Amino acid sequence: MSYQQITIVGRLGRDPDMRYTSSGVPVTSFSVAVSRSWTSQDGQRQEKTVWFRVTAWRKLAELASQYLTKGREVLVVGEIEEPSTWVDRDGNHRASLEVTARDIRFLGSRDDAMGGGGAAQPAAAAAGGGDAPAKSDEEIPF
Repeated sequence: MSYQQITIVGRLGRDPDMRYTSSGVPVTSFSVAVSRSWTSQDGQRQEKTVWFRVTAWRKLAELASQYLTKGREVLVVGEIEEPSTWVDRDGNHRASLEVTARDIRFLGSRDDAMGGGGAAQPAAAAAGGGDAPAKSDEEIPF
């Protein structure tokens, strides 16, 4: 038996898209940009961004759809699926890695996605939803 897992931390590139399978199972998709920057040997600032397409199922799909928004920082733990490749408008070859989420942690605050700043919150606080009534640890699925 083999097992692989990936953990990514990045920002949502768009609002989540939730839909239902023909049997009524909720599924939510969203994209996450993971960027890193460095200074090259010649002193030039470099940056590389890798995009991941994330799919969440069932209760996790519902929570992602409810609490995540474009620009929000998120940690996703999941399994890598087949990559998607395409050629963009400028003729550049692009690839996107597909991840099936097993766990999602909401990082920062809702205001972070809108440039409001704020400190990182534990997943339990983020899942509580700011204006929503506080949930006990037993009610939070992660």
